[in-house]
Amino acid sequence: MSSQTQAQQQETRTPRWRLIGPGLVVAATGVGAADLVATLVAGSTYGYALLWCAVLGCVMKIVLVEGAGRYSLASGRTIFEGWRSLGRWTTWYFGPYVVIWGFVYGAAAMAGTGLALYALMPFLGVKAWGIISGLVGLALVWSGRYGLFEKVLSLMVLLMFVSMVGAALLTLPNLPDLLAGLVPVVPDGGVLYVLSLAGGVGGTITLAAYGYWLREKGWDTPPFMRVMRIDNTVAYAVTGLFVVATLIVGAELLYSANIAVATGDDGMLDLANVLENRYGGFAGTVFLIGFWAAAMSSLVGVWHGVSLMFADFMAHVTGKDADHADAQAGGKWYRAYILWLTLPPIALIFAGEPVYLILAYGVLGALFMPFLAVTLLWLLNTDRTPQEWRNKLFSNIALLVVALAFVALAINQVYTALTGV
Repeated sequence: MSSQTQAQQQETRTPRWRLIGPGLVVAATGVGAADLVATLVAGSTYGYALLWCAVLGCVMKIVLVEGAGRYSLASGRTIFEGWRSLGRWTTWYFGPYVVIWGFVYGAAAMAGTGLALYALMPFLGVKAWGIISGLVGLALVWSGRYGLFEKVLSLMVLLMFVSMVGAALLTLPNLPDLLAGLVPVVPDGGVLYVLSLAGGVGGTITLAAYGYWLREKGWDTPPFMRVMRIDNTVAYAVTGLFVVATLIVGAELLYSANIAVATGDDGMLDLANVLENRYGGFAGTVFLIGFWAAAMSSLVGVWHGVSLMFADFMAHVTGKDADHADAQAGGKWYRAYILWLTLPPIALIFAGEPVYLILAYGVLGALFMPFLAVTLLWLLNTDRTPQEWRNKLFSNIALLVVALAFVALAINQVYTALTGV
């Protein structure tokens, strides 16, 4: 059976909800505890004024993820193969970035997950719960089985969605104010919030992992293009509803009552306490479960997806291609990176945050989204992509706007990292 026929039969015979897979994975991985706090703080500071910005951020991610998926399906190559075709400079950027990012992110992800579990079950400390979370994530993705991984992430998305949308419904949102928030307005002093909210929610390096998850799903040829677009759009629509619900909670529960929350992961615990005080212990517990699901889905998603990217990177550096066992899930480089994400960061959890490492992490991380947007523009407008699937005018305009937005955000993040201002 041809891939064309297989894709058409999958789309016509399968219920639409079952066509959702890699998109939900990339969206769930990208929305972690830090993104929830950023949205929550925006709602508590400006009410509904930045609602339009949260929606815009999801649209921007749809554009980027669609571009990454389209390149992979149309060319039959991984995103790293595409980057390599642009010159060695991409390898020199990606190599140090993925190593430093993984070390620091591993510690941050375990600490955030540990915080949620400690709030639910305080008989162990935050660090102990964080380490347990990292080891559980390692066990879940060690074999590289995509089917199991997707089911676990789907369950966590359900927990996230139910908890946050439930919290939003409890607050009885003000519909006129909610609709007014869809009008683009930048409040006084809100420029950085606009950039951060639009750029931060929904993933960074994990957006580039989408093509790898498509391949793991078996969607690896152009006939799956329509299926991929349905998957991507519906997944980020779900993410958009989730983000809007988070902002509603911040606006109704905190902004209207003039309650401030912490800007770190502790902000989620502050909100859980507010919910518990106002609506009872059950509401607080359900919300904490959703907070844990958001943090754990990001951890598990990175443990799987970025490890696939690293395996592809190392396979090519050592002279192999993307079809070699070394580049696959379950291969030696894939498992080596999972160990790198899990074991060395444990020392960082106990040692604190080394200033220079955090600085390098911040600078390299800020540059990744502009790097992704600009390289996608390059790849999707040249003969690296078959003519039929190259960018049209609308795609170029959308990607250019996204690239400029992320360049502006990167300049601000790098300046802040270097100056501390």
